[in-house]
Amino acid sequence: MPTSDHPPPALELIGLVKRFGAKTAVHDVTLAVPAGSFYGLVGPNGAGKTTSLSMAVGLLRPDAGHARIFGADVWADPVGARSRVGVLPDGLALPERLTGRELLVHLARLRGLSRDTAAARAEELLDLLDLLDAERTLVNDYSTGMRKKIGLATALLHGPRLLVLDEPFEAVDPVSALTIRGMLRAFVDGGGSVVLSSHVMALVEQLCDRVAVIAAGRVVAAGTIAEVRAGDSLEDRFVELVGAGVTGRRAPSWLAS
Repeated sequence: MPTSDHPPPALELIGLVKRFGAKTAVHDVTLAVPAGSFYGLVGPNGAGKTTSLSMAVGLLRPDAGHARIFGADVWADPVGARSRVGVLPDGLALPERLTGRELLVHLARLRGLSRDTAAARAEELLDLLDLLDAERTLVNDYSTGMRKKIGLATALLHGPRLLVLDEPFEAVDPVSALTIRGMLRAFVDGGGSVVLSSHVMALVEQLCDRVAVIAAGRVVAAGTIAEVRAGDSLEDRFVELVGAGVTGRRAPSWLAS
């Protein structure tokens, strides 16, 4: 049992398995994300990252295995587990006919926050994420980057101690990306924990202190950035680990002349 000297991991995946018909998308994924860490999850397209994260936070039921958030089992104790986590899933579906402010206040109230607290947090998040100018715009009319930012705001509303973010910087402009990086860094410095998936190795190298590489539904490496890099750049090590030869260095034959 975890003690005060040895607190439980912020996120623990134990033997997760997920099958879709005859295809096994996730094979026995086991990971422990220490509390207070900034953890990157990387892998090629179709590696099982999104499926693993969806099972980790209770959006997808595993065929085998367990997921725990600060020791609370995601499926046996869903209220205890999910109250501690903020999630930005892939392809987040949002109420389209609300403005950004209405959305944040509505979700905060569903989380049990008072009306005044909900309004104050919505105002601060809209300001921090540079969405105040669009506060009267319906979510339906948001750009892809704006939807990503309002999705991050919804994940932060209830004051979670763990953030699980699937490609949080995708389609976000450089200025907003810098703001989000600062917010996440401050969150971790204040004792929070972040797990993010990304295809951008340089971003993971700059932000994260630990990383796991997933390929073909399996964890092929996990540890500190330095341990996984093993003396190379993270990008070079990633290519080596996933078994992807560098084969794309020529143009299609009809463009090569």
